Amino acid sequence: MKHTSTRISHLPMNTSWMREKLQQFRDSIAYLTSIIITIYVVLGIAAVSLEVNSLPDFLSFIKFDQPGTSRSLLTTLMAGMISLLVFSFSTVMSVLTQAGSNFSNKLVFAIMTEKRHQQVLGHYLGTILYLLILLLVPAIGNTPDIWRSLAVYLGAGMVINSLAMFVFFIHGASQSVQINAITQGLLVSTQQSLDKLRKRQQSDAYTYRVAQPIDPDTGHVIYSRDSGYVQGANFDALAELARRHNIAIHLEFSFGDFLVKRLPIMTVESETPPGDELVDRILACLDYVEGESTEDHYVNGLTQLMEVAIKGLSPGINDPGTARLCIHQVTELLSQRLALTPCNMRVDEQGHCLLSWHEEGFESLMFRVFNPILHYGEKDLSICLSLLKAFKALSNFATAEDNRIIQAHTDRIIALMADHFTAPLEVAFIEDRLTRGLHRLHINPHLPAGSSSD
Repeated sequence: MKHTSTRISHLPMNTSWMREKLQQFRDSIAYLTSIIITIYVVLGIAAVSLEVNSLPDFLSFIKFDQPGTSRSLLTTLMAGMISLLVFSFSTVMSVLTQAGSNFSNKLVFAIMTEKRHQQVLGHYLGTILYLLILLLVPAIGNTPDIWRSLAVYLGAGMVINSLAMFVFFIHGASQSVQINAITQGLLVSTQQSLDKLRKRQQSDAYTYRVAQPIDPDTGHVIYSRDSGYVQGANFDALAELARRHNIAIHLEFSFGDFLVKRLPIMTVESETPPGDELVDRILACLDYVEGESTEDHYVNGLTQLMEVAIKGLSPGINDPGTARLCIHQVTELLSQRLALTPCNMRVDEQGHCLLSWHEEGFESLMFRVFNPILHYGEKDLSICLSLLKAFKALSNFATAEDNRIIQAHTDRIIALMADHFTAPLEVAFIEDRLTRGLHRLHINPHLPAGSSSD
């Protein structure tokens, strides 16, 4: 497809830059943590700056009678909290490092940015800052009044709360690096992404059409300003811009791709080249994300499960059980994907194209997900049989065209098993399982004569 050489280069809008930075902050581990810390700091400032003299008399028993007792208690609590913080996160980072080396380094950041872990970190640091504020601002007089004594006891309650959270934090962190929890988490988040596709498919505004060539006289290329992973876009905003300016926007990349600066990423179909302001608004609708988001793009969930599987098949790990578990989860996700025809176009009420984008086909998904697993596990009989079982299961959900793709992968794996497993016991074991189960594939009940399929 030929495009005109119209290049649009300009500085990004301040609003776009601010929104991008705000989104990065919201996606970071510091977002929820900083909110909790702010609450603790406000409580600390209120404790040392307010003078409350109208407290009930029955609270007088909590007042410290000896000078220096409250500071000694606060110092002890502060030292204990710092020790607890160091011990907790040194232990967790050790566990996460081990998990990253066994499974995938991409999962470590996802685990650390979970909301429950951010909450614990916020309570730990907030408690330390609260105690520090009480220590830095001494009480008026030899002994603190009732209000200040209440603040000290509140600090002790915060430490007790942190101790309780420590138990649940260590338990949650140790459970989160179990392979079952990791694969289940990837499965759930990827299903959420597929649910978004399913809801989009139910709308009349979205449809699937084969891409048509764009007239080079009306196609104007827009270049990227930033580099990063684009996991999605604001389809509603882009469609509204297209409707308002009587144009059609064609995204020339696949979601999840890494885009570099000044790369041609989309084509605007219009009679005249779009102005700078319109281009600013169009580019501001793209969602740049650090790393790979499984909730925004289901393909990332499939590829991460594949990466965990091949990491388990590596000689250093040698854990085919992990790979088989990942194959099971991938089979579940692909069976749901087969029930969908992902939309690739947003249209108006008359059916005219407003926005189009690329959706990865089932053939590409099959190759991207299963080929690396087969490459590393082709000499492991349990992996080959698990893949064969997965193909049989998927054939029950596939259309005739998709079944042709599954059949090709099935023929390949059967040929590989015929090459690598030639002992009579192995052949008998495999042939007993070749046609077992309900499926819609054409499988010979006997292995073919061994010959290289590559």
